[in-house]
Amino acid sequence: MILYCATTNLGKLREFRHAAVELGGDVFRIEALPGIEEIPSPAETGSAFEENALLKASYYSGFSEELVFADDSGLEVDALGGEPGVKSARYSGEGATAERNNRLLLERLRRAENRRARFVCVIALARKGEALGVFRGTVEGEIIGEIRGGNGFGYDPLFYCPALGCTFGEAAEEMKLRVSHRGEAVRRMLDSLRR
Repeated sequence: MILYCATTNLGKLREFRHAAVELGGDVFRIEALPGIEEIPSPAETGSAFEENALLKASYYSGFSEELVFADDSGLEVDALGGEPGVKSARYSGEGATAERNNRLLLERLRRAENRRARFVCVIALARKGEALGVFRGTVEGEIIGEIRGGNGFGYDPLFYCPALGCTFGEAAEEMKLRVSHRGEAVRRMLDSLRR
């Protein structure tokens, strides 16, 4: 079964594809939604991951006859009242990059004692504009004070995962998938499709 992923983020797409193989064998194949680069992006106006995931999945599924899923994911830091949250990708403003976002996060946490954080991923599945399900995954950890590791993307090199004993930036993709927010959300979606 083919599932189209509504993302232009190659890091996310790689993780989703890997998860489908690990969790579904050859039953599910994840591909980027054809032509997504030419489709104007909808405004992410939701104040919660679920709202944005549903908005994107419903919108992008209008461009295909197949099942389409979209995710909204990000980092929630307790000491920052849940920031960057739904604004994780654009935390440092216009033209945000992972490097700028990470630098801003470290700056805002400079004096914080509580560095607890979690990654959240919410996937919405839709067909022809109709939502079929919402699947949430989370992983708890903490933000360390320096970049560690060159794997992953975004905030991965700052996110220490106790279950792995290293940052997501230091973890091999297979290790990360077992405990990650994205892996959990994909697992729930694939389990639902199997039923």
